[in-house]
Amino acid sequence: MKKGDEILLSVMEHHSNIVPWQLLQKDGIRLKYVDILSDGTLNMKQFEDLITEKTKLVSVTGASNVLGTINPLKEIGKMAHDSGALFVVDGAQSVPHMPTDVRDIDCDFLVASGHKMLGPTGIGFLYGKYKLLENMEPFLRGSDEIKEVKLHETEFQDPPYRFEAGTPNIADTIALGTAIDYLLNIGMKNIREHEKELVKYALERLSEIKGIKIYGPMDPKIRAGVISFNLADIHSHDLATILDNEGIAIRSGHHCTQPLMERLGIISAARASFYIYNDESDVDALVNGLEKAKKIFKV
Repeated sequence: MKKGDEILLSVMEHHSNIVPWQLLQKDGIRLKYVDILSDGTLNMKQFEDLITEKTKLVSVTGASNVLGTINPLKEIGKMAHDSGALFVVDGAQSVPHMPTDVRDIDCDFLVASGHKMLGPTGIGFLYGKYKLLENMEPFLRGSDEIKEVKLHETEFQDPPYRFEAGTPNIADTIALGTAIDYLLNIGMKNIREHEKELVKYALERLSEIKGIKIYGPMDPKIRAGVISFNLADIHSHDLATILDNEGIAIRSGHHCTQPLMERLGIISAARASFYIYNDESDVDALVNGLEKAKKIFKV
């Protein structure tokens, strides 16, 4: 990329998908952001308007870790490629929860995180189209990626080995592989259907609570297994503390998405997450805990 080129993202991105691209701004690269609509989905018309011949890369999250919004990756990828841009997907929040076909999406790169898919921490994976990987220089230097070394030049291995400098994280790689096998044995379609039904039930039950504000799509078909909300004027950290005392674990704060918080006009939110180990009784416990918080704070 060169000065004047553009990267297109969305306001719902996790900071891990924003910060790396911000580093390129010192080289004259411009970052542009697509907004969201009132229902928490991406403004696809704005996507069309913002992509130009200067757009060299489009990077979006597969599913928002705050809004739960499942983005139309295939549609976005086509728009990116039609303009000649590369298409990068942050799949950390989507890959563990639903079927993901990189060929169908036609993404150029996709990343995912091990600890979100029942694997160990500190490991993840990168998918990239081979024709792109074979033309990329290694970003790390070390043994194993080397085919031949001379005094003043080096020939690197073919992908993926040229990107695997040094001794790999063997133990966690085996553990991540086992976790993936476990999920595939359950079936990613089955996992998605389970979450869809659970999110539907959770949205219905939470909507019964007076004073609650739920963020993101209310349609379970386009929502992953997370629900962010605020309750009256109770701070999300206080909600998390009360629920913790009830044996209920949620996340509170800005969820590493400060631009999205600013866009929503809030400083933080509480977030309940659902996966294959949750059922309707967990949703009921969450609702009961929130009702208790209302009594404590007299709201």
